[in-house]
Order: sequence, then structure tokens, then C-alpha cells
Amino acid sequence: MPAASSERRRRRTPAEAEQEILEAAEAFLRERPFRDLTIDEVMDRTGLSRPSFYVYFRDRHHLALRLLEDLAAAVYRDGSAWLEGSGEPLDDMRAAIEGTVSALAQHGSMMRAISDAASEDAAVEHAYRRVVGAFVDAAASRIQRDVEAGRAKVSDPATLAAALVWMNERYLLQSSVPDTGDDRRKATDVLTHIWMCAIYGR
Repeated sequence: MPAASSERRRRRTPAEAEQEILEAAEAFLRERPFRDLTIDEVMDRTGLSRPSFYVYFRDRHHLALRLLEDLAAAVYRDGSAWLEGSGEPLDDMRAAIEGTVSALAQHGSMMRAISDAASEDAAVEHAYRRVVGAFVDAAASRIQRDVEAGRAKVSDPATLAAALVWMNERYLLQSSVPDTGDDRRKATDVLTHIWMCAIYGR
């Protein structure tokens, strides 16, 4: 039996099948822009039939939203020490930004594709802004806690958080960070410096 036919016959759990489609879509978006993505292109990279796509996703924009949600959850986990914490900020801040830089170095092409998709689909745009907004809200809450603890002197935590989060988003997507340790370290140094100066004056 040919390998491809054998692969298509292999039974998968729903979670495995869904993950296979997500991984195929991300692999495609590393190579080509979102506007070129079709369901056929994605499913040809899996061992699943084309109708299987619609078991898990409504359309290609719904697929983009799932990729976005999964990556956002991973980035939030990396940043949770600072976002949810209340102790000495420098180490937690650096760890949070380092995690963000690493994630975008690894998945930046996919994120750029989803950002492009937001310009052509209202649902994707709404979801994209909601995801970024969640980071803004979490950052504003942390800044407010540090103001109340006397560690920061910021008159408008919400506005500062929005400026810093969207700065990171634009910088890391428009200035693609090469996936090398030295370049990731330089980006982490610069962004950590900006955030520490803006929030804590140091």
C-alpha cells in the first residue's frame, strides 16, 4: 500500500486531526502569504480528506483565528510572571519579553499572515484586536499594581500599556527577528530597556 494511502487510513483522535490541520496551515504560512492559502493547499499537507477540514473549521479565516489563539496563549504563559506578578519587576519583565521575542522569532511568519488576514476579514480583525487588547489590559493591571506599591510613577497605566504592547507587536512583526540566539538577545535587551524606562524610570 502506498505511504500516502496508508497515512490517510490511519485513525486519529479528533484532537490529533485538528492539530495536524493547524500544523499544516502554519507550515504553509511560513512559506507563503495568507492570501495564497486555500483549504486544498492545507489539506494536501495532511493525511486527511478535504471534507475533514469542515469538521473542525468553518473556513480559512476560522483556521487563522485558531492559530492566533494558540500562539497568544503560549506568549501569555511566557509573560505571566510579570503580567500576573507583583514583585521585583526586572527579572520577570526580561523573562516575559524574552519569551515573546522567541515565540515571534519562531512563529513570526504565521503571525504576519494573520495580521494581513485581519485587513481583509472583519472577524479576524476583531479577534486580532481582542487578543492584543487582552495583553494591554493585563499590562495595565500590572502597572497599576506597581503604582499602588510605589514602584512606578505612571499617571495613565492604560495608555502606557497600549503604547508599549502595540510597539512590541509592530516591531516584532515588521522587523522580523532572525531565529538566532544573538539577535533574540539584542531584541530582548532593547525592548526590556524601553519597558523598564517607561514604567519604572530605570
